[in-house]
Amino acid sequence: MDEKYEKRKKTVYDLMCDDLYLPMKIKELAIVLGVTKEQRPQLERILADLMAEGRIECSKRGKYAKSEIKKFTGTFSSHPKGFGFVTIPGESEDVFIPESEVHGAMHMDTVEISVSPRTGGRRREGSVLRIVERGMKQVVCTYEQSKTFGFAVPDNPKFGSDIFIPRERSKGAVSGHKVVVEITDYGKNNKNPEGKVVEILGHINDPGVDILSMVRAYGLPVEFDEKIMAQVEHVAKPVSEADMAGRMDLRDWQMVTIDGEDAKDLDDAVSLTMDGDNYILGVHIADVSNYVQEHSALDVEALKRGTSVYLVDRVIPMLPHALSNGICSLNQGEDRLALSCIMTVNPKGEIIDHTIAETVINVNRRMSYANVKNILEEHDPEVMAEYETLVPMFEQMAVLAGILRKKRLKRGSIDFDFPETKVILDKAGNPVDIKPYDRNVATKLIEDFMLAANETVAADFYWREVPFVYRTHENPDSEKIHKLSTFINNFGYTLHIGADEVHPKELQKLLLKIDGTEEEPLISRLTLRSMKQAKYTVENTGHFGLAADCYCHFTSPIRRYPDLQIHRIIKESFRGRLNEKRMEHYSHILPEVAKHSSEMERRADEAERETVKLKKVQYMEKHIGETFEGVISGVTEWGFFVELPNTVEGLVRVTELTDDFYRFYEDSYELVGEATNRRYKLGQKIRIRVEHCDRVLRTIDFALAE
Repeated sequence: MDEKYEKRKKTVYDLMCDDLYLPMKIKELAIVLGVTKEQRPQLERILADLMAEGRIECSKRGKYAKSEIKKFTGTFSSHPKGFGFVTIPGESEDVFIPESEVHGAMHMDTVEISVSPRTGGRRREGSVLRIVERGMKQVVCTYEQSKTFGFAVPDNPKFGSDIFIPRERSKGAVSGHKVVVEITDYGKNNKNPEGKVVEILGHINDPGVDILSMVRAYGLPVEFDEKIMAQVEHVAKPVSEADMAGRMDLRDWQMVTIDGEDAKDLDDAVSLTMDGDNYILGVHIADVSNYVQEHSALDVEALKRGTSVYLVDRVIPMLPHALSNGICSLNQGEDRLALSCIMTVNPKGEIIDHTIAETVINVNRRMSYANVKNILEEHDPEVMAEYETLVPMFEQMAVLAGILRKKRLKRGSIDFDFPETKVILDKAGNPVDIKPYDRNVATKLIEDFMLAANETVAADFYWREVPFVYRTHENPDSEKIHKLSTFINNFGYTLHIGADEVHPKELQKLLLKIDGTEEEPLISRLTLRSMKQAKYTVENTGHFGLAADCYCHFTSPIRRYPDLQIHRIIKESFRGRLNEKRMEHYSHILPEVAKHSSEMERRADEAERETVKLKKVQYMEKHIGETFEGVISGVTEWGFFVELPNTVEGLVRVTELTDDFYRFYEDSYELVGEATNRRYKLGQKIRIRVEHCDRVLRTIDFALAE
């Protein structure tokens, strides 16, 4: 019956789309369609449905015609409460879809929607007209078994409903198993989706299953197939004389790698010498493109992955370990092929000359951030004695890094200094400590040198006018900047905004003014939220956050595909192979490389963030009932977030504030009690008690401490 109804509905709609027919009243429609008096109620129902879907409209005179409402195709993002948003390519604002207008769409579906005209400055609203393509074919779930069947509860609360699993399709799963379910029927008319278990990941309490579930949920590829591993064995050979032929030999240069204690893929080394008052800074990057040839199985897989993913308990590499930790890693005392950017920097921090070359290097020492910090900040006599021959170079590096940083800040580069989270796990994967992972003199030094190399390479190839992949960062949204400006006025600060744009220098000045003040965390966060996300593009539109005209990612080809891609372009340019045919080739492939790499970066960032959130929830489960002091890090109409010194964040719900009725004031980001005038605002110190932790939603609830 449903199929017949849908066919008739299509017939009616097709008639409306035919330009030969003018708008018609229902009587006229019935005559044209040959609808009998008995069938008239069904025609009325069809017209009502088509109107609800936004496909037709009815005039004041009762004439029906094809709707002129705009239609768009985009990606549907569901909310656990039933409503959702559709992201439309090229549109800056999402379209809100009320629960009544979702019409069976599920999270990540590609949908066609109609968009209603904007009213009263509110967000645009729409209605799902049809589902173009289902987005989630497989879902990670927790399996629950009943007597005659099973059902799977999706880990992702945005999926919306449990999935019915016939017993014969359960693959032997039992209650508590984490499973990957393939959806066989998406369900309709309030009927649950149906699926089959295709993989059992393990029991919910087994070590590592929690992170493995998230790996599967984000579709992160883990294993490399046999063809790729066979290729790795073939290419991962020691550096030979033939490999070194025609390269600049820098093996007698004093150089080091500086990385975290547990880093294994060392893709950058640094060197520094003096030429009078000028610094000769060398940034030497592993020549991964020598081993990963374009269109090879290795290359296809690296492009597909886009980036290495650093989860809380494991690394999912872009390239197999035999390459990333072996021949492509700049290991101490071993000959390695590299691409070097050698810069001459004057005492003012200006790069007055540079050379980019294919080189062969041999790293003197593998240094850790901790040891370099101990030399430069702590002046630890034991560590300084161990690295005695390198200490003068490190001291010169610290001076040069300071000069480069000062120059960058002077031009307006924005330096956010939020601590990252370091989660300490035991052997079973349980979190035993969480602490901020602060940047120090050593991490900043490497950051300054890599930024200098990335800018130098980008500028060089921009002026060569060849196809390239840039790292770009658009100007902030003017509306958000005006909101920020209004807010900081409450604290006596101002932003100079010209022609609806703000120069990055203005934001940097603001951050310098608030440095060390009570409002610093609050204003820094709001400034960060006003910024857009950096991405890869083939057009060089500059990098707002760094106040850089040209910027690219050149320094990490082991773990980022865009770096590997531009290494190929650089080498072809040096070798005179970048002819018209190759230029056309790169012009053709690079837009998709840039787009895909940006998408994979966002996927990796989200997976990394969510695994950390999960471990924070697990850690705080052991502290339920305990009290801590924190800082209000976010305020909304439904409550406020509090961040603890260890970077854990939880929500104090407004429904738990029972001493008064609280209103949210968006312009000042605060909740204010109507009777008591008690205020909760960003940056305020507050004592909380840990109330509840939810592993599925990865949320932590706090309450005010007595």
